[in-house]
Amino acid sequence: MHLRGAAAALLLAGVIAGLELRGQAPAAPTAPQQNTAEMSSHDTPATFSAKVNLVMVPVVVRDAKGKAVGTLQKEDFQLFDKGKPQVISRFSVEKAGESVIPAEVATDEAAIDKSDKPPAPASPAAPIAQRFVIYLFDDVHTTTSDLIQARNAADRHLTESLDPATRAAIFTTSGQGNVDFTDDREQLHEALMKLMARPTIGGPGSECPDLTYYMADLIYNKNDTTALQAAAAEVQATCDPPPPGPQTPAMAQQALQNAEIIVQSTASRVVNLGERDTRLAFTVLEGAIRRLSAAPGDRSLIFVSSGFFMQDDLRQEETEIMDRAIRANVRISSLNARGLYTLIPGGDASTPTPPGGPDVLTIKTRYQTENAVAEEGILAELADGTGGRYFHNSNDLKAGFTQVAASPEFVYVLGFSPQNLKLDGAYHALKVTLKMSHGLDLQARRGYYAPKHLPDPEEDAKREIQEALFSRDELQDIPVELHMQFFKSSDVAAKVAVLARISVKNLRFRKADGRNNDNLTILSGVFDRNGNYITGMEKVVQMRLLDATLERLSSSAGITVKTNFDVMPGSYVIRLVVRDSEGQTMAARNGVVEIP
Repeated sequence: MHLRGAAAALLLAGVIAGLELRGQAPAAPTAPQQNTAEMSSHDTPATFSAKVNLVMVPVVVRDAKGKAVGTLQKEDFQLFDKGKPQVISRFSVEKAGESVIPAEVATDEAAIDKSDKPPAPASPAAPIAQRFVIYLFDDVHTTTSDLIQARNAADRHLTESLDPATRAAIFTTSGQGNVDFTDDREQLHEALMKLMARPTIGGPGSECPDLTYYMADLIYNKNDTTALQAAAAEVQATCDPPPPGPQTPAMAQQALQNAEIIVQSTASRVVNLGERDTRLAFTVLEGAIRRLSAAPGDRSLIFVSSGFFMQDDLRQEETEIMDRAIRANVRISSLNARGLYTLIPGGDASTPTPPGGPDVLTIKTRYQTENAVAEEGILAELADGTGGRYFHNSNDLKAGFTQVAASPEFVYVLGFSPQNLKLDGAYHALKVTLKMSHGLDLQARRGYYAPKHLPDPEEDAKREIQEALFSRDELQDIPVELHMQFFKSSDVAAKVAVLARISVKNLRFRKADGRNNDNLTILSGVFDRNGNYITGMEKVVQMRLLDATLERLSSSAGITVKTNFDVMPGSYVIRLVVRDSEGQTMAARNGVVEIP
């Protein structure tokens, strides 16, 4: 089941149902209904305002051998926004592969009911899918030869490295041949072997003059006279030569003007096509990040491309993609499919010699060099900005895939709130340094764009719960026990009961009109073995407790909330998230259901 935006739909479709109080003293008599206006003034948690201007900056620090360093503290870092030092208000260290995800295992309700003997211990569950990797191949900007080399290396890499807890997906920039998350190596192999270049702009020599997106941008947007003259000379030597015979100065001038008109027209067309292809790549990148944000675990995106040129007007879109990836805990790594790239003046033996003489050849060779550097920049920036790695300038692409697919052992996440931040969408250059570098290499986000409006606090709260649901982290701010049972009614139908036993001891109640007030949001989600979201239920428990009732609940096991799901036999992962509105604390647990 291929879902996009499933979490948003779940949060909007919350249902208040199935609340049960079990094993507790009788509840106190119902009191008069609370005044709605008095309660509504406390609905927006105060701490969300602290997140409005929070900028997150992933940082990876490596030693001389390329190994990530994880022993640094907040005091070791300095962070600058537009050259001004900032106070690092948030600091955390993300560690890769610390442990296997803990999970409760469901019991068979029918087996328990039909036996007088104590239930046998549950058999160990299959490994939970906890790592999700999208391999995004840029088949629009990458040549056939480079793409074949990259896909073969990726095939060998996946054959050797795909473990039971990892799910891989194959995406393409063209959108053709996509395969969603799976651990089926044969399916992944078939998808890789079908990859082929699908350019929308003709290859070298198909236009007159032959302009790259980079050179067309110089002519059309930057009024580069050198590029214009070189292209005009090429036009006069090929597709629009001057009439034979002696040329008067006026005739020569007219021929040059005609050539420049052709160049401007071609440059305009190439710029429009190039911008379209760049926006297409950004759209697919954004879609891949969105898909990963619904993957419950560690999230990585490996972008395989020869790179592509990007106009200055598209820089903000690039930054927004990095922002989206950081918010969704998606690490973007990139692999340059060109491998070891050596520029041959005028191209190799298969490339036609640029017409127009040696001067035109020299100029176009210079632009080819600049173009290669410009196209490569996007790959490095995406990796630096999100804590990933960039592999380039090597033909050992198999080793490259191994390198970029490996999670950094340590990623520091620095957070700061810019002071007096203007909501003008302006670009802010970032710089992160170490007070004592000791030869360490530092990779960090390079900048961000200021927002143009403030986020909605309620949307922030929904996003916080959504992120917890589509995670695998165990949160224990609220003591919660997860219990699950399943009952198989037929060969094609089963029911799963999810019970959350929630202690109220650590909840922060708000006292009003003699009542202890708090709201609990209980979110239960069901995922298949490949991490695809199947279904879920949100329940809101509004607690307006008298002192005596709160005391009884605090001395007992608390409250139990039961949620039932109808499923087919199979393997499932249950994710339980509990959040209280007053204390803004959370709990999250994992469960596994194996229905034969």
